[in-house]
Amino acid sequence: EVLGEAGDGAEAVAVAERLRPDVILMDLRMPRADGVSAIKELARRGVSARVLVLTTYDTDSDVLPAVEAGATGYLLKDATREELFHAVEAAARGQAVLSPAVATRLMGQMRQPVSEPLSQREVEVLELIARGSTNREAAKALFISEATVKTHLLHVYAKLGVNDRAAAVAAAFSRGYLSPRR
Repeated sequence: EVLGEAGDGAEAVAVAERLRPDVILMDLRMPRADGVSAIKELARRGVSARVLVLTTYDTDSDVLPAVEAGATGYLLKDATREELFHAVEAAARGQAVLSPAVATRLMGQMRQPVSEPLSQREVEVLELIARGSTNREAAKALFISEATVKTHLLHVYAKLGVNDRAAAVAAAFSRGYLSPRR
């Protein structure tokens, strides 16, 4: 039975606190407060509902934070009606639920060595590089030296296991560090 709806993460927390559902279907990308922030806030407030993430995003930077925040399951929006019903019932019983694509991604991560995450500054440098900036232009935009930009790029290459700018940008997109501009 559907007890309520919310248009953003902050409203989802308020509605869940008031209605005390068994299971919450949560999107990740919403206005005001995103899904991961909402999941963390629900836990902080002691709301015992199981959270089932239902989203179109399956990148590393989306899946892991949601699970770490306390999501019971993670489904993609292309799930069939039957899959969704089974997932809600399983989540209500406290069982973990993962879409096959997400389970495959997590299994792949478990099989390969964990790399150190990119720092905020490294992501900022990559964002500028992805937009076509030269090292000099990136340095000027970030108020750092060109040598510092080069150092950040070398760290990025090592962390992502790549050898050049194009591969770094591609890897950053596939791992969710960068997202297409809308």
